[in-house]
Amino acid sequence: MAADKTDFKSILELDSELSRIQDLDILLERLLLEARRVVHADAGSIYVREGDKLVIKYAHNDTLSKNLPVGQKLIYSVFSVIISEKSISGYAALTRQLVNVPDVYNISPDAPYSFGTAYDQLSGYKTVSTLAVPLKTAEGNLLGVLQIINAKDADGNIIPFSQDDEFLVTHFASNATLALQRAQMTRAMILRMIKMSELRDPKETGTHVNRVAGYAVEIYDRWAQRHGISKSERDRFKDTFRIASMLHDVGKVAISDIILKKPSAFNPEERKIMQHHAVYGAKLFEDPQSPLDMLARDIVITHHENWDGTGYPGWIDLATELPLKTDSSGNVLGKKGEEIPLAGRIVALADVYDALCSKRAYKEPWPESRVLEEILNLSETKFDPELVDIFFEIFPNIKQVQALYPEQESSE
Repeated sequence: MAADKTDFKSILELDSELSRIQDLDILLERLLLEARRVVHADAGSIYVREGDKLVIKYAHNDTLSKNLPVGQKLIYSVFSVIISEKSISGYAALTRQLVNVPDVYNISPDAPYSFGTAYDQLSGYKTVSTLAVPLKTAEGNLLGVLQIINAKDADGNIIPFSQDDEFLVTHFASNATLALQRAQMTRAMILRMIKMSELRDPKETGTHVNRVAGYAVEIYDRWAQRHGISKSERDRFKDTFRIASMLHDVGKVAISDIILKKPSAFNPEERKIMQHHAVYGAKLFEDPQSPLDMLARDIVITHHENWDGTGYPGWIDLATELPLKTDSSGNVLGKKGEEIPLAGRIVALADVYDALCSKRAYKEPWPESRVLEEILNLSETKFDPELVDIFFEIFPNIKQVQALYPEQESSE
């Protein structure tokens, strides 16, 4: 399909919009969506370079998605591709050149790459035309590869990608790479903060916080759909929410190693000290400069509150740390129900789920069946029951996030 003035106008508008996205994962999925939209492609995937491999981060397929229940997302296999001339995406990465294949089942014998048919056979979907575009910096450094599949004409027929399509996607990818670099720097900065926590608390790893943030965004997205939140508002919130969620336990940097690294249960005094990490963390955002700061503060201070009011730190003045609400004995009251901000309620669920699934110095990972039983048992006491319902409703999406950020083996 030939490019028109609308295509160029939409790209110019996108350049500005993409530059405002802060989170790397939100940006990657949006890049794939908009690249497909610009050239009317039915499907596609986006890969990020990790060493000598391309690792898939997101995949879209409009045809397959139409067969899913309303609100469900396409679940795809998480895999990596060696950067080499053997595959289409690998060849684009290796040469730093665009690759346009009109029909992947009729690739020239002279081409060094081939098409693996396993996915088509598994899904029942037929790939025909493919356009693979390297995402590279002005200095020529490879960030990843954008691969879009099955261009469609106005009547919905699959056609090859045209030279105009090549120009549009190349221009889009070039500008998008600037946004991608910035988002990668933001993610790196956040992970450095997490690394400080990890030096103190081995549980607070980059993969853990990425998973918790990923789960949280998936839960929020379904909650927002249920409550009629517009897509534009959902997207704006998710961008901030994902980054803020990664900082949920940043206050642990202020807790003694003797307590953080204790391989057994805490005594009451140690538990009280440990619980204070929520206050220490929230104090980092006492003078908020942005919506991100405000959301991070809310999450840090409330993600250990319980739906029934038995959590911590409860109703306290953050500046003085004095109680704002107490019971008849003078003990600080915990926040409960919808007194707890939605973001805090979501991260509470995401954090506990990941902790139960993960290996710790003092425990092995729980079997999945036991984890899910525990989550269900804690509905209406520890967790917002609506969020528990949503968690189970979108559990395949939760597992997808888990696969994207697998636990790394300890070097200790």
